[in-house]
Amino acid sequence: MTVSGNGMSGVPAWLDPRDDRVARAAWTRLAEPGDAAAGRVVSALGAGPALLAVVERPEELSLYLKDARSVAGWRVRLGQAQPLRDLETVARFGGSLVIPSDPDWPPGLAALGEREPFALWVRGPASPAVPVGRTVALVGCRASSGYGDWVAAEFAAACADRGVTVVSGAAYGIDAQAHRGALAAGGPTTAVLACGVDRPYPRGNEDLIERIAGSGAVLSEVPPGSSPTRWRFVTRNRLIAALAGVTVVVEAGWRSGSSITAREANDLGRPVAAVPGQVTSATSAGCHRLLREGAVCVTDAAEVMELLAPVGVDPAPRRVARPAVHDGLDPADLRVLDALPLRRPVDLERLAPTAGVAPETLRAALARLELAGLAVRVGPAWRRAPAPRPERLLPGNQAPGSAADQ
Repeated sequence: MTVSGNGMSGVPAWLDPRDDRVARAAWTRLAEPGDAAAGRVVSALGAGPALLAVVERPEELSLYLKDARSVAGWRVRLGQAQPLRDLETVARFGGSLVIPSDPDWPPGLAALGEREPFALWVRGPASPAVPVGRTVALVGCRASSGYGDWVAAEFAAACADRGVTVVSGAAYGIDAQAHRGALAAGGPTTAVLACGVDRPYPRGNEDLIERIAGSGAVLSEVPPGSSPTRWRFVTRNRLIAALAGVTVVVEAGWRSGSSITAREANDLGRPVAAVPGQVTSATSAGCHRLLREGAVCVTDAAEVMELLAPVGVDPAPRRVARPAVHDGLDPADLRVLDALPLRRPVDLERLAPTAGVAPETLRAALARLELAGLAVRVGPAWRRAPAPRPERLLPGNQAPGSAADQ
């Protein structure tokens, strides 16, 4: 096949109008994410016949388009498309292509109409076909605060603990903490990328994205090898909103991509929630703006669950109940537990003033915490014991403790 300017001659060898999967793989290469014009053509003609029309009868497509320049752009890209190679590439990474006729197609994406993706390139063992009533999007700014990181991880862990899938964009900051919280609770999480699933981005989160691909799902609507661009980050947000039954913005600046996700969710008729922060915090300015515009204020995961399902209806099976770590502790023991670091052990001399207790009280409290499996002695120093792995899901069990229990 040769291409000259906006013209071309010959039908690509791989183009079989009856092969919907290969045709849709090609469309992910031809059209940019969210291209409503391409979506209109494919919806009207079918993916394969629409491709054939791009090659042989481009003038007929004017019936569905306002601007013929769209066809010219598709024809240029079609000359470089190699969907069979893209399918081989994703298979080498243990991935696959999911199309709307597959049982693994996420049901929430249909709400996007003409902006519904042609296909999804997927890595990971988890099926993307999670009902929106069991999916929560947790999003926020990249330059998050410690407060925002804590909230994102706590909300995600509590949602995952109830079998609810946590969806986010794998970016730095709030997105990453949301994924980590879900993973720490042993629950499902889905990352939606603005680039190919074979090239994790941002690079600093490569290990995190690989962990998600190991137990959850990593999705993209652009083919393997595709680079992240500003436009793809913007259009990626509509997928996050469409996949989820409720979108929660944890932290966001006044102008934020998370606000775009919230707007997309609102346009789809899905609940939008925001977490309040300090009124002087720039990282919460976007959340406060959303609250003024009608977003629901949420301060814990239970309030998120209320938005995900009608009151009194559990959106997902719950895990076996277990007591909160502070159950049965007297105030002094609790203060010592709160003062213990999670990672780097500290000696008694440094721990006493942090806990605000006398040395003899400190020693007695540490002994009780050690017996309870809540504190670990490391030589002369102490740290908090690692949290136990969450129990498996059992339908009909009681509600778990707080996300802080994880």
